Amino acid sequence: MNAQQPPPVSRVGSAPVKRTSGPRKSQEIFDATLDLLQDKGYEGLTVEGVAERAGVNKTTLYRWWPSKGALLGAALVNSTRLGFPLPDTGSLQGDLETVLNSVVALLTTQSTANIAIASLGAVAQSPELALHARNFFADRLAREQPILDRAIARGELTPDTDPALLMHLMDMLAGAAWLRVAFRQLPLDAEFVTRTVRTALHGALEQPRPLGHP
Repeated sequence: MNAQQPPPVSRVGSAPVKRTSGPRKSQEIFDATLDLLQDKGYEGLTVEGVAERAGVNKTTLYRWWPSKGALLGAALVNSTRLGFPLPDTGSLQGDLETVLNSVVALLTTQSTANIAIASLGAVAQSPELALHARNFFADRLAREQPILDRAIARGELTPDTDPALLMHLMDMLAGAAWLRVAFRQLPLDAEFVTRTVRTALHGALEQPRPLGHP
């Protein structure tokens, strides 16, 4: 994207989510932002420091992102380092297991885990960043919406399924991984992903059954 083009927009429901690619060397800028966050924390993250690491002029960064909160928010949404491919396994259970496996990998791989933990701490420190972080989660949900659409098309869910179901499922699945890995610092056994997804879909007291069947 050049400086004359408007940023692309994806949507979750009716709420627009800006996905700003940024100027040239955008991935270098986003990587430098995440690296500096990992090394120095949110307090030590500065636009000037990112500019130096990325080898760009700080005025270029300020032209696109007026604050370090805006810059970090853009890095979280747009950096390829934190992305993972959209699964299509043929079932809702399989798709959600694949997504949760990706979240677990993000939290257990040192390079991305440090960034994820530092980002969580930064959001807690900065109300401004918290606003930008909403774009990160909204963007993830927009990318993952086809999971819900395919489940409805396969008859696993009814056509009138609340679109917010995907958000609730992702909150439960990602939250379970975050709490176990980041807060309780417990290992993940081989059945964690399958068990967690099954519980989210069917409930703790119900026997697993195909979705859409009585």
